[in-house]
Amino acid sequence: MDINGQNADNIIRKVQQLQSGMLKLLGESGDRTVSATSGGGMVKATANWKLQLVSVELEREVVNPDDVEMLSDLIVAAVNEALSQAQAEVNQEMIRLSSKLRFPDFAEQG
Repeated sequence: MDINGQNADNIIRKVQQLQSGMLKLLGESGDRTVSATSGGGMVKATANWKLQLVSVELEREVVNPDDVEMLSDLIVAAVNEALSQAQAEVNQEMIRLSSKLRFPDFAEQG
């Protein structure tokens, strides 16, 4: 079969499936979250798949008015890790979606 026949229909169908999967992923990305901690669990940051910070939780013991710099560092570390994990999960999902596309090798059909 050539590009003008069934293969073209298959390609269009696969692209539509990918588009549908990506739209679903975008719609759910605000609901999917990951969390990361720093300071031995004293600081917890949660981010969603839209790479937005959703929450920061602090254990009372880590809040020391005499060491605000350390608290800031722990918050930054937890937030960066949560965002990194969220980005990695989004990337994995995109790879999973795109791996479903198996286009024919048109060079071999000539």
